[in-house]
This record gives sequence, C-alpha cells and structure tokens, in this order.
Amino acid sequence: MDIKEIQSLIKFVAKSGASEVKLETDDIKITIRTGSLGNGNPEPTYVQAMPMPQPSIPTSAPVQTAEQKEASDNAAAVEKQKSEDAKYITIKSPIIGTFYRKPSPDKPVFVEVGDSISNGDVLCVIEAMKLFNDIESEVSGTIVKILVDDSSPVEFDQPLFLVDPS
Repeated sequence: MDIKEIQSLIKFVAKSGASEVKLETDDIKITIRTGSLGNGNPEPTYVQAMPMPQPSIPTSAPVQTAEQKEASDNAAAVEKQKSEDAKYITIKSPIIGTFYRKPSPDKPVFVEVGDSISNGDVLCVIEAMKLFNDIESEVSGTIVKILVDDSSPVEFDQPLFLVDPS
C-alpha cells in the first residue's frame, strides 16, 4: 500500500464519520482514529502504521505428513488408472435419465464385466420421462468396467461402460 492510498483512506474515513478504522494486509497494519473534541472542534486524525512480521521460510525440505502421502499416492493411482483406461472405448449416456442394468427387476442384467458384446447389443436401459430407452452398443469388444450403479441418475454424455475393443 503506497502513501497516496493511505491518504485517500484517511480522507474517506474522516468524511464517513467513523471514529476508528483498522486495516490489516499481509505486510502492514493501519489504525485510523478520528473524532471531535468536546468543544466542537474536530480532533486531529491519528494514523498508526506497523509493518507486519514476515513468516520465516524454512530452509530444510518439508516433511510429508501421512495425509499428504496418502493424497499423493491416491493421485498417482488415479493417474495410473486414467492411462490404463485410455486404451478402452467409453460408452456414454445419450440422454438424461435413470440408469438400469436390467430390463425389469425380475430379469438378469444385460451385461457383466468380462462379457463380450457386439455392435447393436443392448447394454442397459435409461428411463427418461417414464419411457424406457434401450442403450445399444456401437462397438464390439469386452466389457471392462461398469461405471454407474444400478438405478442411479445419469447425465447426458456421462460415461457408462468401458469396453476393450481388442
């Protein structure tokens, strides 16, 4: 904060009628007090500015906490998973609705992990506005991963399945 900004702040506080204003930033602490004397004459404005102590920077390497190590391990696992998933084809939801793995509660699921699928096979049903829409595969391959739980809401373009095309 430079001197012109401080002067503008003092003028603003004096005009506002506030009796005291404190302002603290990373590097400075300012207290501005104004008021009037009992005889009706304005009391002078007092400004107290104090430089704030700067935090010391450790010179040694920081020690990694258990939580930081776990977070870093999780991030590494996610990156590894993403690189593995990159070789697969993602089948995405063409509509918004509720995802179902079965045609009805008493029937078996359409596909399981490890099942081979062909172009045109029904993979799931998505209910939208009381209409049940069959979602068909546009690729041939093997189901590697089912990314959505049964009876879960899905968004447009949300990944539903990972398919290994080989």
